[in-house]
Amino acid sequence: MENFEYLNELQVAAEKMVQSYGVIVLVTLFFRWTASFAAVLLMILDGTKWKSTNMWTSLLAPYLFFSLPLVIFQFLSGEFGKWSALFTVILKLFLPNHFPESLEIPGTTLLLIVTAPVFFVETFRDQPNGLRDPASVCVLTSCYLLSKHTKACGGHKNSFTQKDKITYTICLYLLFIYPFWSSVTYLF
Repeated sequence: MENFEYLNELQVAAEKMVQSYGVIVLVTLFFRWTASFAAVLLMILDGTKWKSTNMWTSLLAPYLFFSLPLVIFQFLSGEFGKWSALFTVILKLFLPNHFPESLEIPGTTLLLIVTAPVFFVETFRDQPNGLRDPASVCVLTSCYLLSKHTKACGGHKNSFTQKDKITYTICLYLLFIYPFWSSVTYLF
């Protein structure tokens, strides 16, 4: 029984979190983390077969800017992000032939996070106020990417039945769930 004592401690910690924050906030955080991981996965997969669908995948950069969890956003906008952005710019300027095309969108996202003025971040990202709600940008982005992907696959049924498109379809639906949930909970 000593092997399972940590499960009781985890249960107590989970109950305290639910009592402190509420279920809706925790579900929103879970969806936010999931959508961020899905967007990063789509950035990684962007250099593969998905490129043939002619989607405007650079929209993942503002999507990630508005949907990244605060911990990751602060880490990337700090010293680590500044050094990484400097390395990216130097690599792109001085060794353009050796700069992989698959790093274009992640590099742009990093530059967007690092160079965004504090006023812009505090006004549009951290403070959801009606029309300035960051989830609205994410909803529009995810709807656009999902509709283009579905059209390129030949419909919803084909997007789930083609073996090479299932991962992209699931990630795109995960991109849609977080901003939709966030918008609904913000309205009610």
